[in-house]
Amino acid sequence: MAKPQKRYVCQSCGSVSHRWAGQCGDCSEWNTLVEEVSGVVTPFQAKHNLQGGGRFIMLSGLDADVELPERMASGIAEFDRALGGGFVEGSATLIGGDPGIGKSTLLLQAAAKMALAGKSVAYVSGEEAADQVRLRARRLGLGTAPVQLASATSTRDILTTLSQGTPPDLLVIDSIQTMHSDLIEGAPGTVSQVRASSQELIRFAKERGTAVVLVGHVTKDGSIAGPRVLEHMVDTVLSFEGERSHQYRILRAVKNRFGGTDEIGVFAMVAEGLTEISNPSALFLTQRDEGVTGTTVFPALEGTRPVLVEIQALVVRLASGATPRRAVVGWDSGRLAMILAVLEARCGLSFSACEVYLNIAGGYRVQDPAADLAVAAALVSALSERPVPVDAVAFGEIALSGEVRPVAHGPLRMKEAAKLGFERALVPAASTGEKTTLSLTGFRTLGQLVEHMLGR
Repeated sequence: MAKPQKRYVCQSCGSVSHRWAGQCGDCSEWNTLVEEVSGVVTPFQAKHNLQGGGRFIMLSGLDADVELPERMASGIAEFDRALGGGFVEGSATLIGGDPGIGKSTLLLQAAAKMALAGKSVAYVSGEEAADQVRLRARRLGLGTAPVQLASATSTRDILTTLSQGTPPDLLVIDSIQTMHSDLIEGAPGTVSQVRASSQELIRFAKERGTAVVLVGHVTKDGSIAGPRVLEHMVDTVLSFEGERSHQYRILRAVKNRFGGTDEIGVFAMVAEGLTEISNPSALFLTQRDEGVTGTTVFPALEGTRPVLVEIQALVVRLASGATPRRAVVGWDSGRLAMILAVLEARCGLSFSACEVYLNIAGGYRVQDPAADLAVAAALVSALSERPVPVDAVAFGEIALSGEVRPVAHGPLRMKEAAKLGFERALVPAASTGEKTTLSLTGFRTLGQLVEHMLGR
């Protein structure tokens, strides 16, 4: 049977109580509880209505004072650059990458350098024995670092151990797919186990102020394995990219609640581990003294760092009736099709009877739309067999109308090119007024670039 619901509201602070008292338990004011008439509710409504019976929470405005989070340097400048300045206390970081790319090596180097700097660091490996991790540390020359090492897969055992005494400044879990929570049924690596283990580890990080780093496996298409909600739970998601056949590695921030997602860290894998690359352009440029047809240099921009990469194009004429092929490595194949269509429709160049191959040297991946002009220059050079000058760089975005549009941070790109010895730049006409030591050649349309390269 339905019964009336009684409640008493404090006229001073607004807190709600289900029984009268002379003094409010929240604001300690006397004789402020007044009975209010509420609607008649059923027992089911009283149990399932979430509009009452909860704890009062304090709301604050956006203008409240807040301090910037303190950073803990990892001892590796390129790692700190990708993180936005270092680890934040109480943060959760997820790092993923292909097997053998160097995730464990990078984190072991960072953990050892932080431990040598006076931070307390715990490294828990669920995939390797403790002795295997020690042997890797000796090969890296970090065998004497005071890192607390363990090999375990039980989340309860790990958190029980770390809760005794002072929590560590940094906790590395390698990897989250091997962790197991006894609160959930299922084998390690399942969706429910990964979600439950991650939730407990992240809660520990928030409550105790420990920076937690979770290593995640990836699927065959490169995305992090497990539930997608895992990327929403953590504060930072880092992607470790690169080919094992190439020497370089790129650490890219995909998500970062404490910094930008446009910074990268560049490393090279050597016998001593991962070393930092302060000048990434040296990895992606071919050293040559004379021009080669089908190649241009493009000043890409990753965050605040310009990186000069070489774009290579090859155009092969086929016999009549053969189906041409389009192959792209390191760039968007759809964007290549768009550039080819603009060259045919607006500039009168025919690629319909030619196979087109496009490659970004060094295995680098370009997503910057400013690479349109450099790609077009490489294609025209390959088709006409006229090389682009060795001392020239090119950048600009191409519209479907054939217009060459300006791009962001042009002076920064040209400054990096001048630093590496380049003397000329093929740019949009709107960028010719920039102050630079390079000799600028501006183009309003793609047709003007074609005429310039063909000497018309």
